[in-house]
Amino acid sequence: MSADPSSRRGIPDATVARLPEYLRALTGFAERGITSVSSEELAAAAGVRSAKLRKDLSHLGSYGVRGVGYEVDHLAYQISRELGLTQDWPVAIVGMGNLGHALAAYSGFATRGFRVVALLDQDCDLIGQEIAGLPVRPMSALADLVAARGLAIGVIATPAASAQDVCDALVDAGVRSILNFAPCVLAVPDGVDVRKVDLSTELQILAFHEQRKALARGSVLVDGSLRRVASE
Repeated sequence: MSADPSSRRGIPDATVARLPEYLRALTGFAERGITSVSSEELAAAAGVRSAKLRKDLSHLGSYGVRGVGYEVDHLAYQISRELGLTQDWPVAIVGMGNLGHALAAYSGFATRGFRVVALLDQDCDLIGQEIAGLPVRPMSALADLVAARGLAIGVIATPAASAQDVCDALVDAGVRSILNFAPCVLAVPDGVDVRKVDLSTELQILAFHEQRKALARGSVLVDGSLRRVASE
């Protein structure tokens, strides 16, 4: 049996970053009616080596059963508890542009332990509009939302130019966990956690790998474009 998460310390950040992938894979197994999996099967579904998976799960006090593997539901619960997903976390999304609209309508939040309780924007033309069943509220309502709804996580979906101001407002209101979609680095005080999601950076990394694969296939750069070299 695993100890309570609050009694454990020192789980590496790299392990924490992989736990959601293990949980996603376990959820997929459960949806297919699979009740137990080997470390090799779970590692393959999560895209890691089985030795790394076993080491990661050892930090949770879970080693599986030799010859049987891991019980899917129990391990999913262990990981959910470690990640703090056995309760709903109230979330506010700031910035109701195209990205903010899409995030507000994303049904996956509710099934993964997050509850969007507020949508905020500074644009007077947007304030009062209803998006995904919630009214858009002004930034001036932020402090009251933190006090009344226990707002735990702020999601920044604004342009880069206003992201730091939004971040400062969230921190001043008492929010200590921020997910930043704006293409910029935020300055925050100690005790505030920021996770950055930069879609353009991820695309640039993919472009790098695609270019290397194309060059390996015999393509060359001509006027900024990859062109296939005709074989003789």
